[in-house]
This record gives sequence, structure tokens and C-alpha cells, in this order.
Amino acid sequence: MLIHRSRARSHGLGPFPALTGIYTVDPVHSTIGFSVRHAMISRVHGRFGRFEGLVKLDGSDPSRSEAYVSVQTDSLDTGVRERDAHLGGPVFFDSTTFPLMSFRSTGIVPLADSVFRLAGSLRVKDIELPLDVDVVFGGAGDDAFGNHRVGFEGTATLRRSDWGLSWNTPLETGGVLVGDKVTLALDVSAVRVDRGTAV
Repeated sequence: MLIHRSRARSHGLGPFPALTGIYTVDPVHSTIGFSVRHAMISRVHGRFGRFEGLVKLDGSDPSRSEAYVSVQTDSLDTGVRERDAHLGGPVFFDSTTFPLMSFRSTGIVPLADSVFRLAGSLRVKDIELPLDVDVVFGGAGDDAFGNHRVGFEGTATLRRSDWGLSWNTPLETGGVLVGDKVTLALDVSAVRVDRGTAV
């Protein structure tokens, strides 16, 4: 996150009014990744390279905070060009027709110190369904350029078939090539762009 550790502060998100404000996700220092079972024996890991997001924090009342992220589906990268082209094609993400997928929060529930459950809705192609993301607040501080940042890590599990991403092929030894359960892993660094005192 490029934060001066001597100036960073790590604590629960609330009550801490100084964090209140609007932040934009820094894609250079953030990761939206995923993993899925492959051939019933291992996991394939990937990430999306192009995305943007907005986080509105209320440090006094975290339940009033909000988050929005949009991801360009053709920026998927699993390390294999042919596989990425297939996943971005018409039988899967269909990136030409549906260039964006998005997540919008609908509520936040504190679970423990610095740990929250972010309820929201994920839209993939033309299907929008609820999705909960477990989020850990990593801290806040100023980077080398004087930007004030906050950091979060998030995880979520979903069934891709619920969003119409059901392509698969059977294996001769039994089972299928690609698992249905997908694990999302987020590592977010966001830069404050508003010094207001209310969300």
C-alpha cells in the first residue's frame, strides 16, 4: 500500500470520525483476484486487471458506509492466453456484449474489531444477485506522496452458475473440468478525495 508505517494507524473502523470521507480505489495498488477448482485436483488463480471503485466511509457509524466497484470483464488474466480468450468469449463472460460486471453494497454489519460483513449485490451479464463479502480493515495512513489511504482485504465465495456462468466439460475420469464454487480475494488500497465530515 506504500504507506509510511511510522504514520499509519491500525484500528477498528469505528468510532473514528477522522476516516469519514470519500475514497477512490487505486487499481495500481489493489487486486481483485479469484480461484476455482480445476480438473478436480488443483486450483486455478486469476485476477482482473482493469477496474474502478468508490468507497464512502463513515468512521462514526460504519453501517452507513458504502462501496461500489465495476470491473472490465475482458481484463481477466489467468496466465494462459487461450483460456482467458475462452472465458471472455460468448460461452462465459461474453465481454463484447457485457463489458462490465459490478458490485454495489447494500449494508454493513460489524462482526468483530476491524472485521465487517459487506452485504451487496453482484451483477454479472444480465443477472444481479445478493453477495456478502467479509472485509478486514487493514489501517490508514499517508503514502510517500501525501495521499491519505485506507486499506481493506475481502473474501467471498459464490457459485458461478447462479450468475449464468455455467459452461463446463466432463472429464473421462469423472467430474468436470471447472468447479462451480469460486473464491474471490480482494486487496484494496483507496485514496481519499474528499475531506468532508459526513458521508
